[in-house]
Amino acid sequence: MRKGLYAVLFAACTVLPAAAQEAPIRDTIQSQIEAFQADDFARAFTFASPTIKGMFGTPENFGAMVRNGYPMVYRPAEIQMMELREVAGDLWQRVRITDQAGAGWYLDYMMVETAEGWQINAVQILPAPDVGA
Repeated sequence: MRKGLYAVLFAACTVLPAAAQEAPIRDTIQSQIEAFQADDFARAFTFASPTIKGMFGTPENFGAMVRNGYPMVYRPAEIQMMELREVAGDLWQRVRITDQAGAGWYLDYMMVETAEGWQINAVQILPAPDVGA
Protein backbone atom coordinates (compact mmCIF):
# COMPACT_ATOMS: atom_id res chain seq x y z
CA MET A 1 0.00 0.00 0.00
CA ARG A 2 2.77 2.40 0.91
CA LYS A 3 4.54 1.59 -2.37
CA GLY A 4 1.39 2.52 -4.32
CA LEU A 5 1.09 5.82 -2.45
CA TYR A 6 4.70 6.70 -3.29
CA ALA A 7 4.06 5.93 -6.94
CA VAL A 8 1.05 8.26 -6.99
CA LEU A 9 2.98 11.03 -5.22
CA PHE A 10 5.93 10.63 -7.62
CA ALA A 11 3.62 10.80 -10.64
CA ALA A 12 1.94 13.93 -9.26
CA CYS A 13 5.29 15.62 -8.64
CA THR A 14 6.52 14.93 -12.17
CA VAL A 15 3.35 16.38 -13.73
CA LEU A 16 2.99 19.47 -11.54
CA PRO A 17 5.75 21.66 -13.02
CA ALA A 18 4.22 21.68 -16.53
CA ALA A 19 0.66 21.79 -15.20
CA ALA A 20 1.50 24.77 -12.97
CA GLN A 21 2.50 26.70 -16.09
CA GLU A 22 -0.65 25.98 -18.09
CA ALA A 23 -2.56 29.18 -17.28
CA PRO A 24 0.29 31.64 -17.93
CA ILE A 25 1.30 29.83 -21.13
CA ARG A 26 -2.26 29.73 -22.43
CA ASP A 27 -2.72 33.39 -21.52
CA THR A 28 0.39 34.31 -23.53
CA ILE A 29 -0.84 32.51 -26.64
CA GLN A 30 -4.38 33.86 -26.29
CA SER A 31 -3.09 37.40 -25.76
CA GLN A 32 -0.92 37.23 -28.86
CA ILE A 33 -3.82 35.97 -30.98
CA GLU A 34 -6.03 38.77 -29.63
CA ALA A 35 -3.34 41.29 -30.60
CA PHE A 36 -3.27 39.85 -34.14
CA GLN A 37 -7.05 40.14 -34.36
CA ALA A 38 -6.73 43.84 -33.46
CA ASP A 39 -3.89 44.31 -35.99
CA ASP A 40 -1.71 45.35 -33.04
CA PHE A 41 1.55 43.85 -34.27
CA ALA A 42 3.61 45.81 -31.75
CA ARG A 43 1.71 44.12 -28.90
CA ALA A 44 1.78 40.71 -30.61
CA PHE A 45 5.56 41.06 -30.96
CA THR A 46 5.93 41.42 -27.17
CA PHE A 47 4.82 37.79 -26.77
CA ALA A 48 7.60 36.54 -29.08
CA SER A 49 10.85 35.24 -27.61
CA PRO A 50 14.13 37.11 -28.03
CA THR A 51 15.07 34.56 -30.72
CA ILE A 52 11.95 35.33 -32.77
CA LYS A 53 12.38 39.08 -32.23
CA GLY A 54 15.94 38.78 -33.52
CA MET A 55 14.81 36.87 -36.61
CA PHE A 56 12.15 39.39 -37.65
CA GLY A 57 13.57 42.62 -36.23
CA THR A 58 10.35 44.67 -36.26
CA PRO A 59 6.71 44.14 -35.37
CA GLU A 60 5.80 44.94 -39.00
CA ASN A 61 8.02 42.17 -40.39
CA PHE A 62 6.65 39.78 -37.79
CA GLY A 63 3.06 40.74 -38.61
CA ALA A 64 3.64 40.23 -42.34
CA MET A 65 5.05 36.75 -41.66
CA VAL A 66 2.01 35.79 -39.58
CA ARG A 67 -0.49 37.21 -42.11
CA ASN A 68 1.17 35.29 -44.95
CA GLY A 69 2.33 32.12 -43.23
CA TYR A 70 -0.22 31.61 -40.46
CA PRO A 71 -3.54 33.08 -41.65
CA MET A 72 -5.44 30.78 -39.29
CA VAL A 73 -3.64 32.44 -36.35
CA TYR A 74 -4.05 35.94 -37.77
CA ARG A 75 -7.84 35.61 -38.13
CA PRO A 76 -9.12 32.52 -36.30
CA ALA A 77 -12.79 31.72 -36.01
CA GLU A 78 -12.28 29.50 -32.94
CA ILE A 79 -9.41 28.60 -30.63
CA GLN A 80 -9.18 25.58 -28.36
CA MET A 81 -6.25 24.97 -26.03
CA MET A 82 -5.29 21.32 -25.95
CA GLU A 83 -2.57 19.57 -23.93
CA LEU A 84 0.61 21.10 -22.60
CA ARG A 85 3.49 18.67 -22.69
CA GLU A 86 7.21 18.52 -22.12
CA VAL A 87 9.38 17.23 -24.97
CA ALA A 88 13.15 17.02 -24.52
CA GLY A 89 12.99 19.63 -21.76
CA ASP A 90 10.87 22.10 -23.76
CA LEU A 91 7.22 22.96 -23.08
CA TRP A 92 4.89 22.66 -26.08
CA GLN A 93 1.28 23.83 -26.02
CA ARG A 94 -1.01 22.22 -28.60
CA VAL A 95 -3.71 24.53 -29.95
CA ARG A 96 -6.60 23.67 -32.26
CA ILE A 97 -7.68 26.56 -34.44
CA THR A 98 -10.65 26.71 -36.77
CA ASP A 99 -10.06 29.22 -39.56
CA GLN A 100 -12.61 31.53 -41.15
CA ALA A 101 -13.42 28.92 -43.83
CA GLY A 102 -14.20 26.29 -41.17
CA ALA A 103 -11.02 24.22 -41.61
CA GLY A 104 -9.40 22.83 -38.47
CA TRP A 105 -5.68 23.22 -37.76
CA TYR A 106 -3.42 21.87 -35.02
CA LEU A 107 -0.44 23.96 -34.03
CA ASP A 108 2.29 23.37 -31.49
CA TYR A 109 3.63 26.41 -29.66
CA MET A 110 7.11 26.05 -28.13
CA MET A 111 7.26 28.20 -25.01
CA VAL A 112 10.24 29.67 -23.15
CA GLU A 113 10.27 31.43 -19.82
CA THR A 114 12.06 34.78 -19.87
CA ALA A 115 12.40 37.73 -17.50
CA GLU A 116 9.23 39.10 -19.15
CA GLY A 117 7.33 35.86 -18.50
CA TRP A 118 6.36 33.08 -20.90
CA GLN A 119 7.07 33.83 -24.55
CA ILE A 120 6.53 32.00 -27.83
CA ASN A 121 9.74 30.58 -29.29
CA ALA A 122 8.33 28.63 -32.25
CA VAL A 123 5.04 27.60 -33.83
CA GLN A 124 4.66 24.44 -35.88
CA ILE A 125 1.67 23.64 -38.06
CA LEU A 126 1.02 19.94 -37.59
CA PRO A 127 -0.13 17.56 -40.29
CA ALA A 128 -3.89 17.17 -40.40
CA PRO A 129 -5.06 14.10 -38.51
CA ASP A 130 -6.24 11.22 -40.63
CA VAL A 131 -9.94 11.32 -41.32
CA GLY A 132 -11.71 8.00 -41.31
CA ALA A 133 -14.59 7.13 -43.64
